[in-house]
Amino acid sequence: MAETERQLRVLREITDPFVNLVKAPRVLWGINLSYLLEGLTYFGILSLLAMYFNELGLNDIDAGRMVGILTAGITLSMLFLGGTVDWIGVRKSLLIALTAMLIGRILLTIAPQIGLPGLWASAHVSAMFGILGIILGYGIYQPACYAAVKQFTTPQTAAMGYAMLYAIMNLGGFLPGLISPPVRKAYGITGVYWVYVALTIVGIAVVYFILSRKVIAKTIEQIKAQKTETESTDATENQTTSEKIRYYLKNFPIKDARFMFFIFILIPVQTLFAHNWLTLPMYFERAFQGTTVSSNFEFFVNLNPILIFILAPMVAALTAKKDTYKMMIIGTTVMASPTFLLALGPRTEYVIAYILIMTIGESMWQPRFLQWVAEIAPKNMTGIYMGIGQFPWFLTKIITSLYSGWFLMHYCPANTPVDQLHTERMWLIYGFIAIISPMALLLARRWMGKGLERKRN
Repeated sequence: MAETERQLRVLREITDPFVNLVKAPRVLWGINLSYLLEGLTYFGILSLLAMYFNELGLNDIDAGRMVGILTAGITLSMLFLGGTVDWIGVRKSLLIALTAMLIGRILLTIAPQIGLPGLWASAHVSAMFGILGIILGYGIYQPACYAAVKQFTTPQTAAMGYAMLYAIMNLGGFLPGLISPPVRKAYGITGVYWVYVALTIVGIAVVYFILSRKVIAKTIEQIKAQKTETESTDATENQTTSEKIRYYLKNFPIKDARFMFFIFILIPVQTLFAHNWLTLPMYFERAFQGTTVSSNFEFFVNLNPILIFILAPMVAALTAKKDTYKMMIIGTTVMASPTFLLALGPRTEYVIAYILIMTIGESMWQPRFLQWVAEIAPKNMTGIYMGIGQFPWFLTKIITSLYSGWFLMHYCPANTPVDQLHTERMWLIYGFIAIISPMALLLARRWMGKGLERKRN
């Protein structure tokens, strides 16, 4: 009997968050649909971006740096523009962000047709202006989405709301693996990019019509009614602009050594995220020449996102009550460990095992980290906290993009027979880098103490 009750309790722990999420407001589903389209578009462009710049006449090192400018620029943009949603609201922020990204993606797509190839030639410069538009837009977009989840969920739906947002983005990140190969083979990379331009327009329509002013106002009233009076108190209500600025500066978390250690020590393991677009596409194409992996590299690069879509909500439901810090140690360890499998050589079974195990680890810690950053933020400061919490991600993208091209040229160069590649050394080094994060978290567990306790707003 006791065993049956335990099994039923576990089943309820898994199913209840999903049931609560199904009952979530229409606004939240609009955010999820927008995030799905944006995940598809962003990761679809990103997985081809290094090759796109190769076609513009840049070598692997310079192409990697251009990808790094995009990815790191987005994170840096969040630091400065993430607070936009705190000032003008979710709907306006999303529409401004998506419009900026639409302009940027059009410029990126037409650059090869309106300019000459080569480093800093006219096509390259045009593409960089396109990247600038994407950077500015995305710097507002992601903080706005997480601020929306915080605003439009209750304590019962919050954990699954954050996990589902992360999972939905990754579902979008998987879809290019199905869409991109046939379009690329028929129309080239720019043909694929035109598809993503069209999807950006659809994303704008989703926000404009589903997240109408009337629907948002009604949802806010419903959410307030479900929260206690304390929870719905707005710390910045009726403040002047100067008072709001002082409030923001006072509540910046940079004075908290534990917070800063926690977000920066994740840089080593986060390099594996960056290698998903800086290294894996070229690695699959070059180290698996003449195989299905090489000819359909987009599919294998994007296996991680579809697995995240499946696993993240399940892991969130099973571990919602687990200690955040312990989950971070376990999750980063699981994520870093399979890198050493690739150090054994380029074999398909190692690649699949690497992607599967890495994804399980990512599901254990990444959504919890994003939720924690959003939840400890004071009222009306979620956007800024998300920007600061993502700053180490900016450094990760910069650092990884600086050396990934060099490693490819030395250990996995283009136009080289497979038996002359030395990818094992490359992945062994990457494995040693990634494992630094869980080791440091483990060593610092006593010092961290209660530094990660959630502050309910």
